[in-house]
Amino acid sequence: MNTTTYSVTGMTCAHCVQAVTAELAALPGVQHVRVDLVESGTSQVHVDSEAPLDTGAVAAAVDEAGYTVVAS
Repeated sequence: MNTTTYSVTGMTCAHCVQAVTAELAALPGVQHVRVDLVESGTSQVHVDSEAPLDTGAVAAAVDEAGYTVVAS
């Protein structure tokens, strides 16, 4: 199991969490997504996957949901 944490900006509510979770959960190999929502600032998204995920694919999925992964 591989767990990676991403910083995501723009999420402010439960709907935001649902949108990001759904997009990330659809990526191949993703087993679980957990979001630590911060209503003002940068939220943390924890993704458990079978193997390391392509960062570009994660960023694209988050972007599809309407939010932005902050480069680390």
